[in-house]
Amino acid sequence: MKIAAATLLAVIAAPCAQAQSTVELNVRGSVTPASCTPALTGGGVVDFGRISVQDLSQTQRTQLKPRPIGLSISCDAPTRFALRMKDNRDGTALVNSGIYYGLGLDRSGNRIGLYEVQFDPRRIQADALTQVYITDSTSAGQGWHAADLQVDRIGANDMLLGFSDTLGSVAGPVPIRDLTATLMVQVVVAPTDSLDTSDDIAFDGEGTMEVVYL
Repeated sequence: MKIAAATLLAVIAAPCAQAQSTVELNVRGSVTPASCTPALTGGGVVDFGRISVQDLSQTQRTQLKPRPIGLSISCDAPTRFALRMKDNRDGTALVNSGIYYGLGLDRSGNRIGLYEVQFDPRRIQADALTQVYITDSTSAGQGWHAADLQVDRIGANDMLLGFSDTLGSVAGPVPIRDLTATLMVQVVVAPTDSLDTSDDIAFDGEGTMEVVYL
């Protein structure tokens, strides 16, 4: 009887209350892109060894022989992505440019030099593609340059570097699941007459490579 009375009371009382004629429905969730994991060989270290000051120009910048490093990118599923890099020694490069990165400062605060990271499409393999072409964007992916076989350099900020399966395509990167590449790191050292050579000068370049999902 208590249950019946309570139910009846609710029915009788309902017309006396101010009823709401609307109710909110919230639908929540998130869709995340397939995750991609980049890795560099050798722990990401490119060692140019010991360089004699006698092998460097006193008045001109000296370009050292490039050194290779392997890159692999593995995704959970085919994914459209591009790459960019952040200079962790920002402000120390000899040239202020989005494709050149700093080597740090010597003991007197002089800029040691710069380095760049080169991508050669002929040294890149991706999934079952017979040939990988490089495409890049200087507008954070709003537009893409025609894909080609030219050596390109990874850039910072709004500069993106991607990979295509079609020569001349301006559609941007294609979905890729697994990619491997041999990159070349090119170092340029400042003229020795602008450096403090009274002690060892240690290269201190460091950059963070980022996968950008498109």
